[in-house]
Amino acid sequence: MNIRSLTRGDGVVIGAAVLLFIASFLSFYTADGYTNAPNAWEYLGDALGLYVGGIIGAALIVVNRALPQPRKVAGLELGQVGAAFSVLTAWALFWTLVGVKGGLSAGAGLILGFIAALVLAGGAIATPLVPALQAALIPAPKPAAPQPYGAQPPGGYGYPGAGQQQPYGGQPQAGQPYGAQPQPGQTQAQPPAGDFSPFWFAVPVPRPLFAEDGSPTPIAELAPGTWYLAVEQRGPALVAQTQDGRRGVLQDTSGIQRG
Repeated sequence: MNIRSLTRGDGVVIGAAVLLFIASFLSFYTADGYTNAPNAWEYLGDALGLYVGGIIGAALIVVNRALPQPRKVAGLELGQVGAAFSVLTAWALFWTLVGVKGGLSAGAGLILGFIAALVLAGGAIATPLVPALQAALIPAPKPAAPQPYGAQPPGGYGYPGAGQQQPYGGQPQAGQPYGAQPQPGQTQAQPPAGDFSPFWFAVPVPRPLFAEDGSPTPIAELAPGTWYLAVEQRGPALVAQTQDGRRGVLQDTSGIQRG
């Protein structure tokens, strides 16, 4: 599981679930003349069917987002099942709130629980539709040492010259500076073919990586918070290499962060 794949919308869902849990311990009903108002756990059916149901829905949404590949139950993704739980919880709490019997009043736990369930359902439904909620909840970390555009972190994963000594005055992937001479017996570094130089990048949201042969089935999923190496450019797409050495085509390069 990769928590860096969580979005701002998932943060809203998590916060609403925590609020829903707290609300379950507050007064469910109140009445004039009574000081010890019961909470939802004294009405076990309401606690399990309303509050716990919403918390389970939030957990399914978050787990589905953190998994490398979406999991399905009866043909539905866990996130879709969790969204359905959250909507049902808000709907049930609404009718419980408006259907309070005479002589009783809705307690703080019931009112706060309905608000939390409403926020939970809103976050679950709006996240796939609102770009602002799709941004990463935890920003991708910066490289250990900032590098100029197109340069590689020395000796790092995927660095084309890792483990090889560079000529005196040489620059990785950039040839020799003016006036510098390589030492005898050493080969001068050569620039990559064309104008493309490999670079590190991170994706803002999970992105599928497709096989280089054009197969429509993804071979991996790039997750936010992880740095990948772009080794080739094919039109608007990039050929990326993962940490385990797999190569594939990243078709959607919008919003990527360069290292």
